[in-house]
This record gives sequence, C-alpha cells and structure tokens, in this order.
Amino acid sequence: MAGYPDKALQLRSIIKASGELELSLAEVAVAAPTGDEVLVRVEGSPINPSDLGLLLGPADLSTAKPSGAPDRPVLTAKVPPGLMRAVAARLDESMPVGNEGAGTVVAAGPDPAAQALIGRKVALLGGAMYAQYRTAKAADVLPLPADASAADGASCFVNPLTALGMVETMRREGHTALVHTAAASNLGQMLNKICLKDGVELVNIVRSAAQAKILTDIGAKYVLDSTAPNFMEQLVAALKATDATLAFDAIGGGKLVSQILSAMEQAQSAKQGAYSRYGSTTHKQVYIYGGLDTAPTELARSYGMAWGVGGWLLTYFLMKSGPAEVQRLRQRVADELKTTFASHYTAEISLAEALSPDVIARYNAKTTGEKFLVNPNKGL
Repeated sequence: MAGYPDKALQLRSIIKASGELELSLAEVAVAAPTGDEVLVRVEGSPINPSDLGLLLGPADLSTAKPSGAPDRPVLTAKVPPGLMRAVAARLDESMPVGNEGAGTVVAAGPDPAAQALIGRKVALLGGAMYAQYRTAKAADVLPLPADASAADGASCFVNPLTALGMVETMRREGHTALVHTAAASNLGQMLNKICLKDGVELVNIVRSAAQAKILTDIGAKYVLDSTAPNFMEQLVAALKATDATLAFDAIGGGKLVSQILSAMEQAQSAKQGAYSRYGSTTHKQVYIYGGLDTAPTELARSYGMAWGVGGWLLTYFLMKSGPAEVQRLRQRVADELKTTFASHYTAEISLAEALSPDVIARYNAKTTGEKFLVNPNKGL
C-alpha cells in the first residue's frame, strides 16, 4: 500500500486467569480507511495515570521478567491472588492501550471531510493509541495548528478537557471557587492557568515545598503543603478567603478528603455566624477523580449534613455535555495549545522501550512534574 504498510505494531496488555500480566507488541493489519475515516500515523501518545490502570493493572512489578527479541519484547509480572477479583472482567482478553495521542493523517476515505485532513497533524481520543497507526472518524479528530508538532498535540484531550471540565462543573453546580489536590501535576498546572485566565479562585494542595514552587512560579496564589504542621489552619484561612466549596481530589485514599470537608465546614460556619448542630447550610462537595493512594477513603464526619463525596470522570462529563459544548471546549484547547495547555515531557520512548522494566519503573513512579511520551514510530 502506498503511504502506509499492510501491518504495524500495537502494544497489548493481557491479564491471564493464571494470575500473570503480559505486555507484548502485536502485529495487526492496517486497513484502508473508508467513508469518513482517516488513518493516522501515531507520533506521540502520553502515559497518563488512567493509561497505567489498563496497561499494568494491579501487577506486582517487582516480579517483572523481560523476554523476547529486542524489537519484540515481552514482559510478564505476577498479579497478587488477592487482587485478581478486581480484574475479573478483563481476564484472558488482550487489550490495546493508550487513551489519546497525535500524528499525521496519511490516508482517508472518500468523504470530503476526511480527504481534507490528508497530510494534517491531528489529535485524537479513543483508545488503542500505543500503536503505529490508528483509524478514526474525521469528526472525532482535532486538527492541530499549522505550527504544532505531534508532541504539542499528544496530550490535548485528557488533561486539558479534565481541567476545563472541573471549571465547568463548578459553574454548573453553583460553586464559585475550587480546591485541587496533587496540584503540581501537569493537569494541575493547566488548571491554574485556566483559573488565572478566567478569574476563578483556586486553592492548591501539594505535598512538598518543591511542588509548591512549581505552582507559585506560574502565578498560583493559594498553595498549601499538606505535610506542614499548620496545614489545617492554612486550609481554613484559604477557604475563608476564596469561599471555595468544591474540591477535586486526585489522591483518593487516606484522610485528605475528610480534612477538606472539615475545613470547608469551618469556613462556612464562620460566615454563617449562628450555631447549628446540623452544621452550615452551604453544600460542600468533593469529587474524587484519581487514585494515587489506593488505601480506603477515611471520612471523619465533622462537617454537618450538607456535604457530598462522589466520583468524577471526564468521559461521563463529556457524555452529559452537548456536542456544541464539547466542541467549544475542544476549540479552546486548540487555540491555547502552546500556552494554557502546553505539556512537557520527561522522555520520548518507543513501543519497545515502553516494555523495559527500567523504563516502566520510571513512568509508573508517577513523579510530580514527570510525564512520558510514547512515540510508536520512534526510530522508523
């Protein structure tokens, strides 16, 4: 076939009923696009925390063993027996990985909208992106600005739309300010830039002075270190100043969610004035959207009766938004791709390198400020 091969490589993850994770590179057919489809040569796909859940599952990576040829590596690792039930629905199913990415349209179906994209750099969200080629509907890809590279556009869906979705959720639910945890992440930095641009007060919670500096350097006003001895006092003061009653938590486990709700209650009760044994009448909400800490979420109910804890997922947010709203958000990402929504990568790795135990240890560490980019066509 002109312009693209008959077969290409795709990273696959399978958890076997025998209790073993296996990562490998599968050779898959590259079909000619039809109708309104486009064929994208993938040149960048980030490793997000949401990708790691599917890629590695609950495997014990201390048991990882590499095998296979250098260009077709295989990695296996044991899954602890007690965690097998959590992955029962995916047992013995070889699954492609990679939520989002970007690359060049190398072929298209006869539909005019698809044909118009030939040669363009585009970004797409739809899974199976750790692959050399990916087919998608023309309407589902986002054409990138002419001066943008695949690396510029590779992360323009998950983190940018999540950050925008948090601000939109705040507005829809009648809140006026936000709290965000693990706030020095790539996503957290984007959220700060959005809030600064849109005039939204944001309270950032981090876990070290180094993380705090990342945010203050980009102009963040409220940055609190949860390990500081006076953290709760600082948090209450920041919530009084901002009137924030909505939080998005990336940690999940432990006491932080409860601490945020308690601090919100103290701030709101101080504003309410009169004592009520039922607490303040203002609703306080924390949405858990990540699981950096897999321990149970501990709730010490010291925040009255007007509160809620729930889950928040970008996919569900987009499903509830109309097509026009989603397109508006996507267009803002494209317009501010190199400013508000710029991503920075620690390293660019190939498909084969993504299966190296040493490289896996680095990107699975989830170190703040570090982000890895898979380039399935690196070196080709």
